[in-house]
Amino acid sequence: MVNFVGAGSGAADLITVRGKELLEKADIIIYAGSLVNPELLGYKKADCEVYNSATMTLEEVTEVMIEGSLSNKEIVRLHTGDPCVYGAIREQMDILDEKGIAYDYCPGVSSFCGAASALNLEYTLPDVSQSVIITRMAGRTPVPDKESIRSFAAHKATMVVFLSTGLLDELSRELIAGGYEADTPAAIVYKATWPEEKSFVCTVGTLARTAAENNITKTALMIIGDVVSHSNYRRSDLYNPKFTTEFRMAKEEA
Repeated sequence: MVNFVGAGSGAADLITVRGKELLEKADIIIYAGSLVNPELLGYKKADCEVYNSATMTLEEVTEVMIEGSLSNKEIVRLHTGDPCVYGAIREQMDILDEKGIAYDYCPGVSSFCGAASALNLEYTLPDVSQSVIITRMAGRTPVPDKESIRSFAAHKATMVVFLSTGLLDELSRELIAGGYEADTPAAIVYKATWPEEKSFVCTVGTLARTAAENNITKTALMIIGDVVSHSNYRRSDLYNPKFTTEFRMAKEEA
């Protein structure tokens, strides 16, 4: 069995209980060494084989999986955050499907959740934003034209931008061209939930300057939108005494 496991957003104790148990019994671990906290390898058993996929191609990774499976070994493919976000897992699964090799998927805490925790931030605030756009700038890897930063900016929803720390001048220009004001609240979170975590609140117009002043060049997420300032929001109806729910009646005098 191959288990795709989300390592969590950084801190070793933010892996799920299930993910930790899979690591503990794995015969082979293939981990994304450029992004996954190496402390997670402390959960492995002594005779576990470990491969760092940062130095491997897709073909090399899947060859290890296939050979291990044919030897009846338990395999963990350890991805950063949750593998469903920029994890490149579908192409691995397709090869395993072709070979008739069974696999499972254990979700993890995405780094965009970790970034919110770094700022004590809620992405969805009533009357401010009820949608979250997770995206990235086009760089060496393109994005579809219909999913440009500029087109998303027109919605003025909360936006979380991955894999774009080296493109912050262009990111600001595209956000402003799409509809955000230059003074729209923004934040940069470096290595969310890691011991070296850093977070900086700024504006759309000062993203690049803020990163440069704090020597942030990679491994950061950008959060865009008025939720960063967490002001001018309406209280939730869910706990409003005047609001009836399935579980309680509204109180007339509240």
